[in-house]
Amino acid sequence: MSLERPVKKGSKYMNTLPTDDAGFDKMIPIMREYMNNKAEVVPTKTMGPFKTDTSVYNTPPQNGLRVTWVGHSSLLIEIDGCTILTDPVWSNRVSFTQLMGPKRFFQPPIALKDLPPIDAIICSHDHYDHLDTATIQFFAGSKIPFYCSLGVGQYLEKWGILKNYISEMDWGDSVMLSHDCVITAAPARHFSGRGILNRNETLWSSFIIKGPKHKIYFGADSGWHPQFEEIGEAYGPFDLTMLEIGAYGKYWPDIHMGPDHASNAHKALKGKLMMPIHWGTFNLALHDWYEPIELLIEYAREKNIELFVPEPGKPTEVNGAFNSEWWRRFM
Repeated sequence: MSLERPVKKGSKYMNTLPTDDAGFDKMIPIMREYMNNKAEVVPTKTMGPFKTDTSVYNTPPQNGLRVTWVGHSSLLIEIDGCTILTDPVWSNRVSFTQLMGPKRFFQPPIALKDLPPIDAIICSHDHYDHLDTATIQFFAGSKIPFYCSLGVGQYLEKWGILKNYISEMDWGDSVMLSHDCVITAAPARHFSGRGILNRNETLWSSFIIKGPKHKIYFGADSGWHPQFEEIGEAYGPFDLTMLEIGAYGKYWPDIHMGPDHASNAHKALKGKLMMPIHWGTFNLALHDWYEPIELLIEYAREKNIELFVPEPGKPTEVNGAFNSEWWRRFM
């Protein structure tokens, strides 16, 4: 079964179904709501510090699958002998400048220099909270292969990643890593752009990661779309789905799912365990910072979904349902 490819009109990529990506026509009502918002969008308690015990990486995960949630959509994934880093963002702010913009709730629990050897880095799309200039520049000149959506390679090359180590991927494209690990780019419903003038000129994707023993899904950013069911049919079931649950809002319902649609996506993907990502790290929406995870717990109970919720920075083997409830210490 082949996955539907994105549509491109001129220089612009399009979603496969009509999508409101909260453009200029929504700016005034969004700004008005931000001004009147009373939610606890930033924790009132200081979060962390969280600290990764890097000695854990000296021993491979017993069952072959271990995940370290650095925060937001940055994940260190150890799968069947292969180590993959997703959407690495280590900067203090996700913005065009470090002088302003959404600021981290907690510092990265592991320094970039302390990461274990990386076999691949995935960059799902070009938004600031997924593609961070300073973090990418840390890897400049290295021989780590980067796998990214169409058009994103221009940024990686500009920031010092060797061109021969950049692979741009369209939906449905697959690449083989060592250790019999395959990465496949898959559809998502989102948008792109790092400025006013280049909106949707690069692609956005989700990714399927398949090792000899495990199969997982990294959803990156996406609104709900029926292709979750197609992905589930073609590539599922998944041992673990990593799906965004935060940064949703009434003015942009098509491009972020929130916990209800994310839990539906997990079911459509034929997932066994669901790991919530894209929450609890940056203020990117108008809801309480802890609302996404609290709502997800309720939906998971209603829909009979098993959750995997590790503490930031703690390498955690994927052995079944697990909820650290780490955020409740800061509510």
